[in-house]
Amino acid sequence: MKKCIYLVLVIIPIIACNPEPKSLLIGNTLDGWHIDVPEMDSVPSAKNPFIMKNGNLISLGTPRGHLISDAVHKNYRLTVEYRFTAEPGNCGILVHASTPRALYKMFPKSIEVQMKHKNAGDFWVIVEDIEVDNMEERRGPKNEWGITEGKKRRITNLTDDSEKELGQWNSMTIECLNDEIKVWVNGDFVNHGHNATATMGQIAIQAEGSEVEFRKIDLEPISKLTN
Repeated sequence: MKKCIYLVLVIIPIIACNPEPKSLLIGNTLDGWHIDVPEMDSVPSAKNPFIMKNGNLISLGTPRGHLISDAVHKNYRLTVEYRFTAEPGNCGILVHASTPRALYKMFPKSIEVQMKHKNAGDFWVIVEDIEVDNMEERRGPKNEWGITEGKKRRITNLTDDSEKELGQWNSMTIECLNDEIKVWVNGDFVNHGHNATATMGQIAIQAEGSEVEFRKIDLEPISKLTN
């Protein structure tokens, strides 16, 4: 009996500190997000590349820019379901985003988890940094590394065949806990970074040339009790 009471006392606080996943897509609105598209500053005819349709978010790809969460997040698990709707192309999820337009007057300071077709799960560092095992093999010569324009900012993932065929839905899970970032694509563990230079920030979704549809963007806070 005492053992059962102990288990209840231990399990209940853990459950209480790990809320259910929350969708960041609210109906057919972009509530909770704001848009940063440089072209919209000076071109009156420029269109917003982020729209909601039937409850799904669509990144039209152009003009290029970002959809950025209003809220700052730390220690969470983000689950995204997406597909390229027409042609294969480029897109990404940026975590720990902060200063807007910090790179090429376009990209916010952040760490990108790549969604580009055939490269899903790569890291791209954007005025932040992160380390992985076998760093030189996956990033190139150390003297060429950097976090700004003209430097080697790409860190390749661990697999080449985790994505589904074009037009099919892919699932990507990004776990940000303290200074680590782990990534899964369709259940495959594809990347693990540590010693990240940021541990909290906004979440951003790219418009980067290709149309991408998102049917799920769920965020689940991770309790420190699970560390």
